Amino acid sequence: MQWQRPHQPEGATVAAAPEADLDKVEAAFVDGFIAAPDPTSFLRLARIPFEIMRDGTSMKLLRVEIDALTDVGSLTPHLGGGTFRYDPLPSNFISRRRRLRFVYFDGRGLTAMSYAELREADTRDR
Repeated sequence: MQWQRPHQPEGATVAAAPEADLDKVEAAFVDGFIAAPDPTSFLRLARIPFEIMRDGTSMKLLRVEIDALTDVGSLTPHLGGGTFRYDPLPSNFISRRRRLRFVYFDGRGLTAMSYAELREADTRDR
């Protein structure tokens, strides 16, 4: 169906499908990491690299960030896009999720990577 796949320019490639159940693996990681009595050992068991190479630069893991997000309202743009309508969400429409990021330092600045980005990164010996 056309509405599910926007028109692609000539010669454009379609991005690869995301790894199956990666969202479930990430959710299990978050739950386990929060409960882990020894976070460093948990990272080792989960095979999270403490040092990676990205674009020829060595990056060191500094922090694991887990944010709790709760959507409590919605925005609907009016015709023309200059204004919008705001509606608080009833309790059965409120969504809750967690966001996981791994923060690496490359000697100049910090880089936050999602779990999916980290799995794709060029890793060094762990």
